[in-house]
Amino acid sequence: MAGAVTVTDFQKRVHGLLLRIPRGQVTTYGALARALGCGSPRAVGQALRANPFAPRVPCHRVVRADLALGGYQGQVAGATVRRKRALLEGEGVRFDGRGRVLRECVADI
Repeated sequence: MAGAVTVTDFQKRVHGLLLRIPRGQVTTYGALARALGCGSPRAVGQALRANPFAPRVPCHRVVRADLALGGYQGQVAGATVRRKRALLEGEGVRFDGRGRVLRECVADI
């Protein structure tokens, strides 16, 4: 069937956790990995990179451990990362002068 989307069981688990992160908050790749019991933030990042349901499944709400934005849609700089920041700001996420998310915007998952 043309246009069918294939999503792995791991990706489904990642997506399920993403849906629990409220608007105006973020989590980290590492926190998602720990919550999934997988131990690999990079595996989580790869699952997010392949998210065919963005932004409805809000992969933009995941940032690096140091609360910097990190990548978005497979990119680490440029227009796509600026779009990630704009999405987060539109949801009420706040940033410090260095472009890092304020700790008060980090959700417990």
